[in-house]
Amino acid sequence: MDDKAQRQQATPRTHERIRASFERQGLMRHLGAELTEIEQGRVTIVLRSRPEVSQQHGYIHAGAVSSIADSAGGYAALTMFPDDAEVLTVEYKLNLLAPAAGEWIESVGTVVKAGRTLTVCTLEVFNIKGGERKLVAVGQQTLFCVRQESK
Repeated sequence: MDDKAQRQQATPRTHERIRASFERQGLMRHLGAELTEIEQGRVTIVLRSRPEVSQQHGYIHAGAVSSIADSAGGYAALTMFPDDAEVLTVEYKLNLLAPAAGEWIESVGTVVKAGRTLTVCTLEVFNIKGGERKLVAVGQQTLFCVRQESK
């Protein structure tokens, strides 16, 4: 799904649902993360480097890296769920390949397989520095579709 021409745009309703949910996330707001792309089965979140999200060596902290990766995958899955559903992460694994030492990082969550209850996503985090994009983390995630009960 790397070819941008083949990607399917999410519906306006899906955009609205994802943005509204993202705005309710206290952690994303606290980190200063930004939702930048919403496509069917694919979501991108960016985080600018600043002292508040760094670790002791000045790199973006792995906790911040993994948080935006988890959210990008979760929202990618949510684009595939019915309007009355929410999403919860069941598990995820993230391999840190290099320090996140750029001006910002970009996390891309992509649905591999959407199911009725479980959905699997790939997670990629890229370091952006001097206009260059370098893969710094890769992972996989399983998400659960939570259907809201009728009242």
